[in-house]
Amino acid sequence: MKIEKKWIISFSIITILAITSLFWTPSNNLKDQFLPESEINVADVAWLLTSSSFVLLMTPGLSFFYGGMVGRKNVISTMLQSFICLGVVSLVWVVVGFSLAFGSSIGFTIDGTYYGLIGNPFDFAFFNNVGVLPHKNLASTLPFVLFALFQMKFAVITPAIITGSFAERVRFISYLLFICLFTLFIYTPLCHMVWHPNGLLGAYFGVKDFAGGTVVHMSAGFAALAGVLTLGKRKNNEHIPTNIPFVLLGTGMLWFGWFGFNAGSSLAANGTAAMAFATTTIASASAMITWIFFDRINGRKVSALGACIGAVVGLVAITPAAGFITIPESIFFGFITAIVSNKMLNWKKLKAIDDTLDVFACHGIGGIMGMILTAIFAQGENASLLHGGWSVFGHHMTALVLVSLFTFFGSMLLFKITNSIIPIRVSESSERIGLDLSQHDEKF
Repeated sequence: MKIEKKWIISFSIITILAITSLFWTPSNNLKDQFLPESEINVADVAWLLTSSSFVLLMTPGLSFFYGGMVGRKNVISTMLQSFICLGVVSLVWVVVGFSLAFGSSIGFTIDGTYYGLIGNPFDFAFFNNVGVLPHKNLASTLPFVLFALFQMKFAVITPAIITGSFAERVRFISYLLFICLFTLFIYTPLCHMVWHPNGLLGAYFGVKDFAGGTVVHMSAGFAALAGVLTLGKRKNNEHIPTNIPFVLLGTGMLWFGWFGFNAGSSLAANGTAAMAFATTTIASASAMITWIFFDRINGRKVSALGACIGAVVGLVAITPAAGFITIPESIFFGFITAIVSNKMLNWKKLKAIDDTLDVFACHGIGGIMGMILTAIFAQGENASLLHGGWSVFGHHMTALVLVSLFTFFGSMLLFKITNSIIPIRVSESSERIGLDLSQHDEKF
């Protein structure tokens, strides 16, 4: 059997990284950033271990959610595109991704204060300097390794979300290359700018993103849009979901996992976690019910698929605000976002570009709505529009535009780079017989 050169190169890269990890020498100039082990709060540790497990479950949940929506010839390939992120992105995160996201800031000075665009890639490369001691500024009551692993689960699911947009037409090896590039050049700088204490968007613009509405959903949504425009339409873009029970199962797993995603982002077992837990489920419930009733008054039947999509849209919308708003406000988050996303999903011009599973309408628009609503309703430090924070609202809107442009055009560039290295779209014959057989020699 002839083995393609691209697979040999890929295996060689993995081999080099595995050997390098044995000999990598960590820097010793970061010791002053850590607290003694006695500062660890065991309740916080227990909750973050649980939350990390919840968030990990979301990626298999997403694979069922997407897998049930596609045609029968592409179920396995679609599910694998989500599931494989657990392997690929986890390794990228350990080797250099976490360091790029949370290493010492590399950026510039504004008005005498230094703001970061990305982290130092050598601080935590291969998870060196990532151990049981708590970090002073990032997670002062948790073992630093637990914080790193919790953040890793967010990095894993973000490129997996993108896959629904170009389902049924992407070459698997090209996809693997793209998710590596996306994680390194889109996700990690955005993560640093929003969540690092010195990050440009968080520290200078005052962007409030409790659990990833900007970092995860907007970045995935705009990358999905870029992917659709780059790859073009499917040859047969008739959309007949294969397995609605898979979609229901995936939605349940996502909803369950989202409690760790949002409530875990408090990084402590405290009242903020409890409130985030509550707002998460209420926003999703509100969006689910709004979606099916809005479908009905627009002449469409109440469907299990619609209920599932509505629930996920509510989860997306509440993500950036989960720990910053009240429960009644979370009802409004789910209600208004469901209507806007529903209108976008059924917009003829968006349908025309063939976003297979409507990723931009759900995650992109849901993330945008969540960011706007957070800037209006959020309470606490750096108050929102309704609490006198006019400048914060203006900064949020500026950041929204910057993030949209960065993630869309950055992702489009990465798709083009990927395509120049390995053609990203499958052949017509492969698309016709389905990716399950043509890419994986398996059948659902």
